[in-house]
Formats: sequence, structure tokens, C-alpha cells
Amino acid sequence: MTGAELPRVVPVFAISGALLLPGARLPLTVFEPRYLALMDDCLGAGRLFALVQPSAPDVVTGGAVDGLHAVGTLARVTAFGETGDGRYVVTALGITRFRLAGEVEGRSGYRRVVAEYGPYVADLAPSAPTSGVDRHRLRAAVGGYLGRQGVALDLAKLDGASDAEMVSALAMAAPLSPAEKQVLLEALDVAERADMMIAMFEMALLTETSSGLLH
Repeated sequence: MTGAELPRVVPVFAISGALLLPGARLPLTVFEPRYLALMDDCLGAGRLFALVQPSAPDVVTGGAVDGLHAVGTLARVTAFGETGDGRYVVTALGITRFRLAGEVEGRSGYRRVVAEYGPYVADLAPSAPTSGVDRHRLRAAVGGYLGRQGVALDLAKLDGASDAEMVSALAMAAPLSPAEKQVLLEALDVAERADMMIAMFEMALLTETSSGLLH
């Protein structure tokens, strides 16, 4: 998809704790009536929508739209199914990040925003196989932390992945807070995102180790 094909106005699926990075895929279960309507409209109009985290009332995001974080992800529906109880099961592919530049009138209960893609044009370019990521240190930090939490993750499956694929997979699978996920989403590039993750998980491991020594 080229910059000229990107929609200026996008419907917003606002969900806390969801992280979708460009090039990655995220499964979603849709059940709220407003978001069922959003998906119906989306499927008939290019399958594009925005995934944006809502912001807490006491958090200053610097964004142009009240109640939403300043940066979201444009996504495309790549798989769609219905369950017997009226829910939709969707797979979303991350296309590019964007800044929320304003809001227009909503439809059927869901919000719509004006998207500014300029700051993230690099998201549309093919990612390089390597991006200066310290893969060994990142895997050690994430693997060590997840192991402490009892979370099983087969890191060997990422051996053949590019830096961007590995970083995205680890970022989206890690048990992080909504605020931490937003920080990772807004990272300048893959290398910066990896450095942030290393810092987060090494600090978490250090904190847990220090806490354990005191008890």
C-alpha cells in the first residue's frame, strides 16, 4: 500500500492493552455492537480500520483527540469469521502507524479520526533483515522475564525471523501494561523499540531479584 492509498478518515477500534505493529498480525474478538457495526462498514470499504488505545483521564498524551492516545495503527482485515453467538473473529494486519490529527462525526456508536501518516512513512518501506538489534540480549531479557512469570514462549521459532519480525513478535506477546505497549508503539524504529524492551525486562528481572533477596 502506498501513501496515496491511505485513507484520511479511519474508523477507530479503541481497545486498551492491544499492541499491533506494522507488518504484524493480531487476532481480535469483536462483540460490542458499535464495533460489530464498525467491522460491517469496514468490510465493505477496503477492510481498513484503526486500532488505538484509549487514554486514561489523568494521562496527558499530547494528542488531538480526547480520550485516545496520540498514535495508533492502521490495520487491514485479512481474515474474518462469525461465531454462533454473534461475535466476529478477525485477524488484523498492521499497515502503518499514524498520528491522530482530529476527529469527525462518528457512525453507529464508533468514533472516526483524521489520520496523519507523515511521521511514519518509513513503516510502509520494506524492512531490512537486520536493524542493529542486539538479538541475543533481547532474547535473554525477554526469555528470562517470561520464564520467571511462568509464561512459555518458544524463542527458537524466531531464529529465522528478521529483526523487525522478532521484535514485533516479542513486543506483542510480552505481558506489558497498556502504557508500556504505547511506549513501544511510538518508538522511532525497530532498534529503539528493541532497546526499550531490553531496558524494561532487564529492570524487571533486577527488581524481582532484589526483592527476592530481601525476603
